[in-house]
Amino acid sequence: MFYSTKLKKFKQIKHCFFSKRGGYSSGVYKSLNCGRGSRDKTKNVEKNLLLVAEKMKVKRTNLILMHQTHSNKVIEIKKDFSKRKVKSDAIITKNKNIALGVVTADCVPVLIYDKKNKIVGCIHAGWKGAFSGVIKNTISKIKKGKKQTQIYASIGPCIGNKSYEVGLDFYKKFISRSKKNKSYFTFKNKNKKFFNLRKFVCDKLKLQNVKIDHVNRDTFKESHNFFSFRRTSVLKESDYGRCISVIRLI
Repeated sequence: MFYSTKLKKFKQIKHCFFSKRGGYSSGVYKSLNCGRGSRDKTKNVEKNLLLVAEKMKVKRTNLILMHQTHSNKVIEIKKDFSKRKVKSDAIITKNKNIALGVVTADCVPVLIYDKKNKIVGCIHAGWKGAFSGVIKNTISKIKKGKKQTQIYASIGPCIGNKSYEVGLDFYKKFISRSKKNKSYFTFKNKNKKFFNLRKFVCDKLKLQNVKIDHVNRDTFKESHNFFSFRRTSVLKESDYGRCISVIRLI
């Protein structure tokens, strides 16, 4: 389990970037696989999620996860919220009785707290979501109708700069949006570059005047701590698990 130095200071919230350790799954999913979209046994995933809910001191039904699709959609979980499937890549709430979770396997989990207005949130920020505005949309939704905000964000474990190899088409997509995006790429060879997803997400948050800290871990390299989609692809494994990051108001 990993924690944000900044968020840890606030007694009004509880949060955690969970590692892949300490759960019930086996094989490629060993052991705290919280990915309902994986091909792991449903009963094991549910046992893992129950364990997470207990750690966060909420009922399992009050641990809210998203059906993540790499979109820029943000949903607010209100008190009258029914337990329907949440189709988004960011969620926020003022509700003290629930915990919000995001699952990742290389993408960036972002946990957010607006101290002024007692709002928490989490973002699933892969390159597609970050590129299409999920970070701006989330902060805008938190700020909407508020005179003042005091927003903190912690950028969790994700794939590291030297682990994220991309092709020229990927590079050109970013450069066509803005020449400034060159700063997120470093040279590997004439056909490949390295992409700094963490910095890309961080800069999107900075544009929204958010106070930021990092849990600076590389999910690809730290196989003992994290699941990784890219590592699974390299090793030609059949599937991969997902780690969970959670935040709640107390």
